Amino acid sequence: MARMSRERSPYVEMDRAAWAALAGDAPLPLSAQEIDQVKGLGDQLDLEEVRQVYLPLTELIALRLRAATGLYRATEKFLGNPQPQRTPFVIGIAGSVAVGKSTTARIVRDLLAHGPGHPSVSLVTTDGFLLPNSELERRGILQRKGFPESYDRKALLRFVIDVKSGVDRVEAPVYSHLTYDRTDDVVAVEHPDIVIIEGLNVLAPAKDRGDGSPGAAVSDYFDFGIYVDASSRDIRRWYVDRFLALRKTAFTDPASYFHRYSSLTDDEAVARASELWDTINWPNLRENVQTTRGRADLILRKDADHSVKWVRFRKM
Repeated sequence: MARMSRERSPYVEMDRAAWAALAGDAPLPLSAQEIDQVKGLGDQLDLEEVRQVYLPLTELIALRLRAATGLYRATEKFLGNPQPQRTPFVIGIAGSVAVGKSTTARIVRDLLAHGPGHPSVSLVTTDGFLLPNSELERRGILQRKGFPESYDRKALLRFVIDVKSGVDRVEAPVYSHLTYDRTDDVVAVEHPDIVIIEGLNVLAPAKDRGDGSPGAAVSDYFDFGIYVDASSRDIRRWYVDRFLALRKTAFTDPASYFHRYSSLTDDEAVARASELWDTINWPNLRENVQTTRGRADLILRKDADHSVKWVRFRKM
């Protein structure tokens, strides 16, 4: 039975049935084949999941976008200084490794792009802003890849500031999951209506500068923040399952940074994946990623089968 929390709280929490009902009879603009193309390894995503979870989500975002556009016009009228167009609406999507945030980002991108007016939607992942492996090795933190200190945070902040400043063309570096390193390629963001920035820790607050004064955070420039959540026990299992699947697929490529893992036995692969989770990904989730969950405007909570169980969003 549909349920919506009535408790006094800064959030509204809705179970899946209540949330799905918000979409009404809105048509689903994507086919099963298109959904399969954006689905990440191990993610359980089908037409019903998209219709019941992600269609209401993108309708809510579209509502916020329309409201932001109206506020922009009213503000420019008040200032007597009309501009040709408002700056892009920026969405941040955070969550653990293996929780499915990349799939969420891609399906949100495609649904928004098929929405009214067919807005231009750009998707950028923060992986491209990881410091090169050579620099991580020089600093002795290659094993802390994905932790806040492994990113070029100044470059990422400049990128987001340029986007929100309406710069005509903004470039972001590209990361290769095959070589496990940054490449020389860039992705260009030019005059988008919406920009989605996906990454482990994009919702993190600002850190104080060396002199004690407050700094700036990437999330300061977000119009809407989403956190993809799940039990750490389930995420650990998904991470190990994904490692086992990659061992038989991407890791078999001799050019893969992880090619050495392709020859592991099942038991050895489970042991290695578990070690990587326990020593790197779980500490990062516990110390840096999970702590930003309360900063999201909306939380998608997944069940053990990767389907979204309930949704919580911040009241206006």
